[in-house]
Amino acid sequence: MKTPCLPKDKPSVLVLLAAFNGIQWLAEQVDSILNQVDVEVTIMVSIDQSTDGTEAWFAQLALKDSRICILPHGKVFGGAAPNFFRLISDADFSHFDYVSLADQDDIWLPNKLARAIDVLHKENIAAYSSNVIAFWSNGKEALITKSQPQVQWDFLFEAAGPGCTYVFTQSFAMALQKQVQGQAGIVNKVGLHDWFIYAFARAHQYQWLIDDQALMLYRQHEANQVGTNKGLKALVHRAKKVLSGWAFEQSRLMAQANKLNESSFFKSCLDGSRLGYIRLGLNAKHCRRRSRDQWIFSLMCFLLALTGGKKR
Repeated sequence: MKTPCLPKDKPSVLVLLAAFNGIQWLAEQVDSILNQVDVEVTIMVSIDQSTDGTEAWFAQLALKDSRICILPHGKVFGGAAPNFFRLISDADFSHFDYVSLADQDDIWLPNKLARAIDVLHKENIAAYSSNVIAFWSNGKEALITKSQPQVQWDFLFEAAGPGCTYVFTQSFAMALQKQVQGQAGIVNKVGLHDWFIYAFARAHQYQWLIDDQALMLYRQHEANQVGTNKGLKALVHRAKKVLSGWAFEQSRLMAQANKLNESSFFKSCLDGSRLGYIRLGLNAKHCRRRSRDQWIFSLMCFLLALTGGKKR
């Protein structure tokens, strides 16, 4: 379904917001989006079937504010990724200059979008993401840095930061939409939409900048599907994902979706064999941006080579 919502003035931004049982945080998040400076914002919302009144809350807001567009709801998506893919697939980007993604529980600083658009314009690039400031209910805050220099194959093994920092040009959004619509079989297996988007961009030679400025408060709570990658608990969680074989299976999906499964790198390092994991571990500096992550990546690869990894 194509949205009938149109922006008023330029620069115009269509914000794709995926919601699920978010009534506790939605007012603060949506207000921070609608109050962005120097841009005209329209929010398109896709709601995973909820039990806390999220649908009714958005319905009431849409009656009062024409900038809110709600896609038909009632479906169970079961996660953020399929909800965002639905938004990307169903949106009409033709009337907007830029497209952005939004979670339901963060707080955007007033110039978040203006800064992103300024960078996109000045650098003449297709896509943007940034660092964020994580915050907790006890008042704790922490800068989450994702702006390390990009490396050759990082897009097959990690995202460009939280998807809620992503901002694209219209032309990139349309190309991404075509990819999502044409790769439904693969998209349905993808666990992280932000990783998929970054992989698509880099694999197709779109220029992407990861900004070192942090203009978003990234809320941390028990319902976070991913959250920050800090601390022992996060490290253990992600190590389990890698050692179970899930993470590298996702990497293979990213390669397949972007027709990289015939590349020499894929055939020598991502074939799932013990030797492949050893080669991958030796190439860690080309696979992750942060030096600490490169060491951990190598360790995980060598452990998988020892254990044989998960049977495919």
